Amino acid sequence: MDRKVLNIKEFTTIVLDESDRMLDMGFVDDMKLIMREMPRPHQTLFFSATVSPEVAKIVREFLVDPVSISVKTRDTSSSIDQDVIRIGSKNKIDVLHDLLSTDELEKVIIFGKTKSGVDKLHRSLKDLGHNVESIHGDKRPGERNKALASFKNDYAKILIATDVAARGLDIPNVSHVINYELPQTYEDYIHRIGRTGRGGKTGKALTFVD
Repeated sequence: MDRKVLNIKEFTTIVLDESDRMLDMGFVDDMKLIMREMPRPHQTLFFSATVSPEVAKIVREFLVDPVSISVKTRDTSSSIDQDVIRIGSKNKIDVLHDLLSTDELEKVIIFGKTKSGVDKLHRSLKDLGHNVESIHGDKRPGERNKALASFKNDYAKILIATDVAARGLDIPNVSHVINYELPQTYEDYIHRIGRTGRGGKTGKALTFVD
């Protein structure tokens, strides 16, 4: 839009997906700019996992007579078995290595808190002989797509990700989600474990705690 290569006046529908996360990541001004430039009338489709005061403000400001549809029946799916792994005095990476070495963990997404933490864990697991890929916000699109393709096509058994990078991921047959580092919020926890137990299949979510 700034470079005048996109004429937004030609569009009749705008979709705002993961609106709560876009606000968390500081994109509120970009969202408002694009919505202000949309022609009138137009259709707005607004998707959000949570409705925070900031999200509600955007809805009031830009939507006219909106129809609200909620698909939430419970916070977590009954197809996901949730458990904790108590680390205690044991070495955290050793516990993870032992878990990943079992046949039960067929296809695993591991969540870290920071980009540097994800990179460090990636190197450690690779050194231990695991076939692992990783994604985070600093990865170039080509690197991210290559890592995801490797994981989706079962070339890699393990994918390590930050919360932001894993938003919207829909990868079939993920047997386990491991919260190697605790999520920042309850909503992040719900989003993380929802990567398994999809499509009518069961899954398991494991959370490491001290």
